[in-house]
Amino acid sequence: MKTSQGVTRITNGRLIDGTGAAPIGNAVVILKDGKILYAGAAAGAPIVPSDATHVDARGGTILPGLVEAHFHPTYFNVAELADLDVKYPVEFVTILASVNAKLALECGYTAARSGGSLHNIDVWLKKAIEEDLIPGPRLAASGREICGAGGLMDWNPEHMKLGMEGLILLINGPEEGRKAVRKLVKDGAEWIKTYPTGDAAAPDSADHHTLCMTFEEMAAVVSEAHNFRRKVTGHCRANQGIKNALRAGFDCLEHGTFMDSEALDLLLTRDVPVVPALYFELASIERGPGFGMPQAVVDGHKETLEGGAESARMILKAGGRLGMGGDYGFAWNPHGDYAKELTFFVNYVGLTPLEVLTCATKTGAEIMGRGHEIGTVEPGKLADLLIVDGDVLADISLLEDRSRFLAVMQGGVIKAGRLA
Repeated sequence: MKTSQGVTRITNGRLIDGTGAAPIGNAVVILKDGKILYAGAAAGAPIVPSDATHVDARGGTILPGLVEAHFHPTYFNVAELADLDVKYPVEFVTILASVNAKLALECGYTAARSGGSLHNIDVWLKKAIEEDLIPGPRLAASGREICGAGGLMDWNPEHMKLGMEGLILLINGPEEGRKAVRKLVKDGAEWIKTYPTGDAAAPDSADHHTLCMTFEEMAAVVSEAHNFRRKVTGHCRANQGIKNALRAGFDCLEHGTFMDSEALDLLLTRDVPVVPALYFELASIERGPGFGMPQAVVDGHKETLEGGAESARMILKAGGRLGMGGDYGFAWNPHGDYAKELTFFVNYVGLTPLEVLTCATKTGAEIMGRGHEIGTVEPGKLADLLIVDGDVLADISLLEDRSRFLAVMQGGVIKAGRLA
């Protein structure tokens, strides 16, 4: 991915650096060859060359580019589970993924970690973005997901003989788990996504209190993945599934919904981050019935929403780490609405705007394994920045309005926004 050349000076803005520190008024950020050279008060800023490029933040907010930590680039207008694997041919899904990647960048998300993809499309999407063939967030790919036979993602009845090969790798036993990991590693996956538990979307089989993988299967997946220096995450809602994942050595949890004090202790001991992805639950409750969602499923999402919100509050209060991201791409939770997750965590869960922004930048970058490069506005890091017209701490919902973006920058290059 190309970076800017020369020196750029950004002035007249309030800096939120992503570390959780208090914002700096009348800040200056200086970039050199695509990296941050200085970020702080104007009074301490070094002099720049006469040929430097100047960017006026117009009294707005300068912050790190946002990180979508649970990104499904191949989901599009999903109204029922079967839409995920049989609605469109792989050729069209590939095009849709490139459209979703461009949209994410335009929404201020300069980086994203895939939470699962049809046909390993995210692996190739990452390559296309890095080679500047298409615009999109810096991407960590996971490819297809691993699910136990009969688990949440194994929904096609046997008599249909459809299979699930495009979406998931079905396993039945530890050795099949190891084989699935090796296949994903060979195909280029960086993260191994699994389904240790069910979900409210499947109330008749693998609901959100159901275990969908054995501990032995999970431990085998982790052992094999770590052997190849890959990380493992999992869709974990049920409390016992959370504990199993933590004891098996998972590197991240998706959702972490129903967590007791013992699970929290395990989480904190290993410093494992969690991506709650909760706005999807609210969207499902409010808009899912309009798309034919059964009442039993809606009720399950209500329980998930309350349990997940309580767990998220508990994790952050205890000093744990949360990433921001969600299951966007459903008919009632479309791509482009990513920042609604941030507003939700302020208005519904009760976090402060600064806490949420730290989760959506610094922690997201750490989850991707790129905290040393992106996620905060600090000297030496890549100049992935978002400049917003307005005070984001006073009204975090400004991040939902792309028309308020002055610049979305990757490596110092303005990729989107009014100044693009």
